[in-house]
Amino acid sequence: MSTSILSTVFTNTLATTVSRLPLPAMWTAGSTQQRTLIMGVLLAVFSNVLFGVLYAYSSFLAPLSGTQVFIWRMLAMWAALIGYLLISGRLGLHIDKLKALGTFKQWAWLLLPTPIFLSQFWLFMWAPVNGQGIQTAMGYFLFPLMMVVFGCVLFGEKLSRLQWLAVGFAALGVGSEIVRTQSVSWATLWVCGTYPIYYILRRLQGIGAITGLLVDLSIFAPFALAYLFFIAPTSLHLVSSSGFFIAMLVGLGIMSVLAMKTNVDASQMLPVNVYGMMSYIEPALLFILAITVLGNPFESAMIYSYGLIWLGIVFLIAHGVRQLRRVHKQSQTTKIEQVIVK
Repeated sequence: MSTSILSTVFTNTLATTVSRLPLPAMWTAGSTQQRTLIMGVLLAVFSNVLFGVLYAYSSFLAPLSGTQVFIWRMLAMWAALIGYLLISGRLGLHIDKLKALGTFKQWAWLLLPTPIFLSQFWLFMWAPVNGQGIQTAMGYFLFPLMMVVFGCVLFGEKLSRLQWLAVGFAALGVGSEIVRTQSVSWATLWVCGTYPIYYILRRLQGIGAITGLLVDLSIFAPFALAYLFFIAPTSLHLVSSSGFFIAMLVGLGIMSVLAMKTNVDASQMLPVNVYGMMSYIEPALLFILAITVLGNPFESAMIYSYGLIWLGIVFLIAHGVRQLRRVHKQSQTTKIEQVIVK
């Protein structure tokens, strides 16, 4: 079953399930906009839960190392993505976009963010089983705050008081952790320092998420195969001779693409502020899984520095809520004015 069919089946099942919940009036009597909002929220939750499951996936694939799981995940994602695009009939659309790039300079500009993307996916699979799960999750907590900073520095966006408070408390939290440990985790810095660059470059290039993913995975696929054949042939033999590993890796590819597909769908259904606030579900799950399932150590002294960072996140969420209320209020005012004019 393709990821396109899975996504459609899940969306339809979700709508049916919601209609049977003890809140039928909200679903049946509400407007189309309200139903879209509810569906977007549910899809966002589902995609973030999938990302959380994927974070712990490496621990279920022992004795494969984190790097080997990363290699297999890239190949599984590439196969699942190609399958999805072929069945949905959209592969030609993305290829046509790439064919429009005629010069070496355009291709070099397109491929510039690819190493960042690959390093982030490697860290996502390597960190949980190598004692860096909490630090990587913290990087994802700091990522939206760093996007705010990058927007301010690179695009001249003005920060509200709540945003300044968010950035300030996050900076205090990071500073506190540096003082406590006399260092700061490279995993945290890599996530929050380079991931914004990837998104900003893709934004400047005008490349959609699926097209960018197709490029990144297709470029890396030959290197991944070379790694399995020449550097880790034991991993290739282990997987090819085990029905369990084959099934797990097929699931890894389908879940990866399904997680991204539902996440993109949620981003299109939800207002930007709501979608931004929902994005904190993922790092929260990663943090919990790192401590509980993966057994990464959490020291009591971390509470002070991490608490400051979480306080910054609270202010950022408060800013999103305020903006959302402002937009809603303006929308209501516009409707009233339109009724008066009529």
